[in-house]
Amino acid sequence: MKIVVSGGGTGGHIYPALALIREIQKVNKNVEFLYIGTQNGLESKLVPRENIPFKSIHITGFKRKLSFENVKTVFRFLKGVQDSKKMLKDFNPDIVIGTGGYVCGPVVYAAAKRRIPTVIHEQNSVPGLTNKFLSRYVNKIAICFEEAKEFFPSEKTVFTGNPRASEVTGKDGMKGRLSAGLSITKPAVLIFGGSRGARPINEAVVKALPEFANKAYQVLYVTGDVHYEDVKKEAELVGNPNNVVIKPFIHNMPEVLAGMDLVVSRAGATTLAEITSLGIPSILIPSPYVTNNHQEKNARSLSDHGAAQLLLEKELTSNTLVGHIEKILLNQQTIEEMKQKSKKMGVPDAASRLYKVMEQLIKENKK
Repeated sequence: MKIVVSGGGTGGHIYPALALIREIQKVNKNVEFLYIGTQNGLESKLVPRENIPFKSIHITGFKRKLSFENVKTVFRFLKGVQDSKKMLKDFNPDIVIGTGGYVCGPVVYAAAKRRIPTVIHEQNSVPGLTNKFLSRYVNKIAICFEEAKEFFPSEKTVFTGNPRASEVTGKDGMKGRLSAGLSITKPAVLIFGGSRGARPINEAVVKALPEFANKAYQVLYVTGDVHYEDVKKEAELVGNPNNVVIKPFIHNMPEVLAGMDLVVSRAGATTLAEITSLGIPSILIPSPYVTNNHQEKNARSLSDHGAAQLLLEKELTSNTLVGHIEKILLNQQTIEEMKQKSKKMGVPDAASRLYKVMEQLIKENKK
């Protein structure tokens, strides 16, 4: 079996693709992969590290305002389609899957035109322009939020969840706690704003440090590499409490997540897939700076089901942050109810579900 995977731009598109590849490699040792991305995207660094063959095309996204740059993008798209067709002809895949980002546009479109079975995977509750465009041409559309159904043809759409969820289950949470310098006996809350951090969250946490000092719980606070030095200086000025551990980045996030009682974070699709797979209650502070405000819609899908509390960035202060944490962490009934509701929304077998969709398409195509 040969599979082409395409996805790029952000980790939210790349990590699910890599998780899917790893799951398939576990159950089928004979699969060959080709990953098509962009040379300047994060995928050009992450994919080769996994020893997955990688090729690139040159493509950019459309601007939402009228711009001459969009004319150039149209020509880049057409050139990307031609380049993709050549790569597909040479590799001769059984199926092509796109996990998001504008690079998927020409790759998946070229596959559909060559009558190769195609799937797109939409991680968010509101799809981006590329997946909306491709939904007309592909055979199947895999979604992670029920709310995304309304944007796609119902006969093509199937709920699979996010493959990244499959990689966090079964981890040793106590080992994760110890690796982060936390006690294994006190309740623990993880606060982070994504891989690069988030300034408003950092500011609220720094102001809350004196209050955290007197609490019976502990805080693991991940600033993001960009903000770490500034945050450490500010923390030292106010006195860094013993029960607050500050780190720039967590490399073993699945293990650390498994040891948490509560998570405070943005509402990216990958993060939500991970915490629901583990059944962790959360306080979600969606980024207001993303396309179509999709993070708030992602967050509301959890908060509406009682699995999370929503805290909008415009309402975020040190007081509201501490108040939300303690409303959950210091109330055993609340935390247990939220754990159950979070777990109910999780899809720990998402990668295998998506692979089954792909296998079925390949079988149907060979009839």
